[in-house]
Amino acid sequence: MEILVFSNAIPASPLSSMACGGATTFRRPQPISATAKQSPLLSRHRKLSHPMPPEKVEVFKSLESWVSRSVLPLVKPVNKSWQPIEFLPNPGKPTDNLVDEIKALRDRTIGLPDEYFVVLVGDMITEEALPTYQSLINTCDGVRDESGASPCPWATWVRSWTAEENRHGDLLRTYLYLSGRVDMLMIDRTTQYLIAAGADIGLDNNPYLTFVYTSFQERATFVSHGNTARLAKKGGDAVLASICGTIAADEKRHENAYVRIVEKLLEVDPNETMLAIGKMMRKRITMPGHLMYDGHDPNLFQHFSSVAERIGVYTIDDYMEIMEFLITRWRLEKLDGLRGDGRREQEYVCGLPTRMRKLQEQAAERARKVEPHEHKFSWIFNREVIV
Repeated sequence: MEILVFSNAIPASPLSSMACGGATTFRRPQPISATAKQSPLLSRHRKLSHPMPPEKVEVFKSLESWVSRSVLPLVKPVNKSWQPIEFLPNPGKPTDNLVDEIKALRDRTIGLPDEYFVVLVGDMITEEALPTYQSLINTCDGVRDESGASPCPWATWVRSWTAEENRHGDLLRTYLYLSGRVDMLMIDRTTQYLIAAGADIGLDNNPYLTFVYTSFQERATFVSHGNTARLAKKGGDAVLASICGTIAADEKRHENAYVRIVEKLLEVDPNETMLAIGKMMRKRITMPGHLMYDGHDPNLFQHFSSVAERIGVYTIDDYMEIMEFLITRWRLEKLDGLRGDGRREQEYVCGLPTRMRKLQEQAAERARKVEPHEHKFSWIFNREVIV
């Protein structure tokens, strides 16, 4: 998982936002003081009740057999799954070529610029904060893992998804470590800060909101890793391209699971699901990496996001294409069975791409007037890149 917010306006970088309201101005997150002993970006705590009435919890209980038939088959058996060591120099091989394999890995990365490593590190750190994401889903009414090892199909899916996602951070971290191009001390500190900070991404213990969110998120991650694969290949590292492409394929399969869940919810409870989709588009939805902090830069996530947009790993165009894809996939324009509030959200969501493209044109014009500047990243030994 990883990346972005869209709030009441499209931000300068799409990686800083993932929900769009109707305003016509762009804004960046405000700088936050770095005086706290831990991450200065800790979420403002919100006391939450469990908002779903019992009949809505029953919707998810009633879908357990469907999850077993239609979602769990998307999990790959462990013995048929790739593992990180398959892409890495293997010290357990009965050969003495380990040093040569590491040298070859480092030689392959020579053609990749520092900007690329900033983005790859940011992606990796977001993947490494996986404990937070599993915890967030387990706050949700109707689908949480009540025991930690529940046989409930919802809980089984979440644990299986987590197990598959866990390989992504492990593989990227090891590759980055062996490359010699990054400062692992600062990266590990950033990861520790991020996991300790947690995340409050506005899901309100509500699985309707959660599965809409994860549908966007997995699609965005698929796009992002696909683009890092493309850039790695262009930079001459075919192995890293294969790594990023393999991770992207996992994200695509996970996207399919979450999109399928929302499709089913639109079938069995169209109005509530349409309200959830609309709410996710209207409210500010911060992404799981938004609390990134390395002990120095309180705006680290925004700086990382700006680099990712500039080099084409994730852009506003990508965001809008994802929205259009989901509107089409979920057939929202043709959805019936809605009450008045659901129809209003249907009209709002289906009209978003057109409104967003107009806002994008305004943003692009303003961006052309902004002078790019260089910023130091601790992840790459305080070298400067353009943000």
